[in-house]
Amino acid sequence: MRLLIADDHPLFRLGLRAGLEGEGLVVVGEAENGQEALEKTLALRPEAVLLDLRMPGLDGLECTRRLRQAGYQGLVALLTTYQEPALVREAFLAGADAYFSKELSAPELKRRLLRVARGEERLNPPSLPNLTPREEEVLLLLAQGLSVKEMARSLGLSPDTVKDHLENLYGKLLARNRVEALERARALGFLK
Repeated sequence: MRLLIADDHPLFRLGLRAGLEGEGLVVVGEAENGQEALEKTLALRPEAVLLDLRMPGLDGLECTRRLRQAGYQGLVALLTTYQEPALVREAFLAGADAYFSKELSAPELKRRLLRVARGEERLNPPSLPNLTPREEEVLLLLAQGLSVKEMARSLGLSPDTVKDHLENLYGKLLARNRVEALERARALGFLK
């Protein structure tokens, strides 16, 4: 498999290249940012491109989008230390084939890349809870720090009805309290 590696940390690129070449893969190019990765991928046409999720300028997600818009059919894998479900979902929507942790060993990364290339493994977006419009309103008010009484006043509801909506919201977000609900909502992309 011919690869291109894009990461803004030279030592990480060097280590990744050495590890993958030690596993028999061929690294045909390197890039230190998304724009360079886009240009080199379209020029060199590797079978796969490994993109760091966070790079200056053009990040891995936007590079993935632009590669797909330009007709690149090769495998696109994002490498990252960020495992938030909202980012995995964004990667899927951008057209990535894989989303891997930077903590994988070179043999494991090779194995997973080959599984993706053979269609044995694929990126699936995490399922998001389906919030009702009212639950979304309650979530936004919760994020503003409003109390149950303040939310009730703002929404024109009774405090008991707001509590019911909060309980439903907590259940859907798998949260036990306000803090967990807000953390989970942010991780899932409901709150920016």
